[in-house]
Amino acid sequence: MKIITILGARPQFIKASILSNLIKKEPDIEEIIIHTGQHFDSMMSDVFFNELDIPKPKYNLNISSLSHGAMTGRMTEEIEKILLDEKPDLVLVYGDTNSTLAGALSASKLNIPVVHIEAGLRSFYNKMPEEVNRKLTDHISDYLFCPTEMAEWNLKNEGIVKNVNLVGDVMYDSFMYCSELEKDKKPVCGDDSYCLLTLHRQENTDKFDVLNMLFKSLNNISKIYDCRIVFPVHPRVNLILKTNKFKFNEFENILFIEPVSYINMINLELNAKIILTDSGGVQKEAYFAKTPCITLREQTEWEELVTTKMNVLTGLDLNKISKAFNDFMNMNYNNFNCDLYGDGKTGQKILSVIKTIKKRDV
Repeated sequence: MKIITILGARPQFIKASILSNLIKKEPDIEEIIIHTGQHFDSMMSDVFFNELDIPKPKYNLNISSLSHGAMTGRMTEEIEKILLDEKPDLVLVYGDTNSTLAGALSASKLNIPVVHIEAGLRSFYNKMPEEVNRKLTDHISDYLFCPTEMAEWNLKNEGIVKNVNLVGDVMYDSFMYCSELEKDKKPVCGDDSYCLLTLHRQENTDKFDVLNMLFKSLNNISKIYDCRIVFPVHPRVNLILKTNKFKFNEFENILFIEPVSYINMINLELNAKIILTDSGGVQKEAYFAKTPCITLREQTEWEELVTTKMNVLTGLDLNKISKAFNDFMNMNYNNFNCDLYGDGKTGQKILSVIKTIKKRDV
């Protein structure tokens, strides 16, 4: 069996690390990786291949920094050329990025079966590009692997019931393995008391005045609790800040650092007092790390996290952020259990199903 895997962004590299390393042990399966280049910065891309021992991509499309339509179109065109040449039995896509949709579209139009890992997620907010990507991908996929019961229910509610598999979350597999390596290590940022911030979504970062006000508020809140904010700055956000002559030195309680590797990110998540994020993946990693999470969005595709009371949706409402910060700083959450995302053997379950799929006549 020949599988082509489409990757392009940080969360996809993490998810792929589990399955790709299992596939390497299968003598009858060949995996070819296409890297679209959606995340091109070395700390957002190359380091994950090296650190997680993911096989090197055979193809790198170097497509980035375009509008959503242009990026998806370019990727679809280039992926199609490769699929026609390689003639794979399956195309495997992860998550909800432009790379995900482009890979699924290319394969579907060539009648190549599409496998979607992390299927069924819904934030029910169609203005978010990721929501459009995940919905379209689900509806043209042939095999769908759901991380949660809620994701499975979402698919059923949309009439998708064939070849749907509830398997758990491959990110949990990866986190369990890497957290064992980091659990007794000191924080890589050098602080014993800090909160971790990640921020990258366009709706949160495109308006500089709003972004600047958020940093002012977080700087003041962190002083009250004597808990510095550690912020690995996403390359796109860094460009926005520098373009607008952002005064980094005026925010003495926010530590602006370069993007970090996956292992170092887990270290920061395990040791943080609170995590503030607009990332879907980091919300889950906070849950895996048993660290309370303030989600800087009005909705989340991981709705079950909100029911645990360890994840609070605030958007960029400064009053809500302040209240959540205060609540978490005064909460006892030592008895928190982590059981929403499977048993840490999701990769093996996915591979078991893939091995039952008949090869294509090409």
